[in-house]
Amino acid sequence: MNNRVSAFASLSTLALLFACSSPQPADAQNPPRSTAGFAPANLSGLAVATFAGGCFWAQEEAFEEIKGVKQVVSGYAGGTKANPTYEEVAEQTTGHTETVEIYYDPKVVSYQKLADVFFMASHDPTQLNRQGPDTGPEYRSAAFYRTPEEKKMLEATIARVNAAKKYDGKIVTQVVPFQKFWPAEDYHQGYYRLHPENPYIAHVSAGKVEHVRREFAKDLKSPL
Repeated sequence: MNNRVSAFASLSTLALLFACSSPQPADAQNPPRSTAGFAPANLSGLAVATFAGGCFWAQEEAFEEIKGVKQVVSGYAGGTKANPTYEEVAEQTTGHTETVEIYYDPKVVSYQKLADVFFMASHDPTQLNRQGPDTGPEYRSAAFYRTPEEKKMLEATIARVNAAKKYDGKIVTQVVPFQKFWPAEDYHQGYYRLHPENPYIAHVSAGKVEHVRREFAKDLKSPL
């Protein structure tokens, strides 16, 4: 196996008993959801990128660490149901996939750089309808573009990564127009940092974040 993707294989082996799931807070029948969607209070000068690469816990943390990224929100996109719950998405009745919305300063970090992080480090884009131990279309890889320029950039990045044979297989990421992003429940936001003791975080998510840190060390807010 290509040593550049062996990390993902080892993650799958270690995580057979774990899954990207979180119990609903015991004191709430309806988990709280921020009506503000956790977007930055001041959007002036910021751009937005939307990617889906498996469990949003690791994706959120990975992009949060990139210089120029102001805020990352975990949520759902790509489906048809309005304001879906985590349980509905997990039941595969909504068409949504776990997604992160990235608010960034384009003067500091480019969309191209974020696409590189996404396709080259934050997840395995060759896995169809799954990521490691998490299986199902709600974990599919997808890149949601807002402009024709973003679409061209995503397609060119896929072609470049495939040509470089970074992975054993071809990239299967969906490149689709952005329609709507629904923020996940409050307890999912910042989950990686709030729950380092969670077995899934320790055995699966941490490996993905570390991979981004190694591959994009010069682009981190706090360089290694």
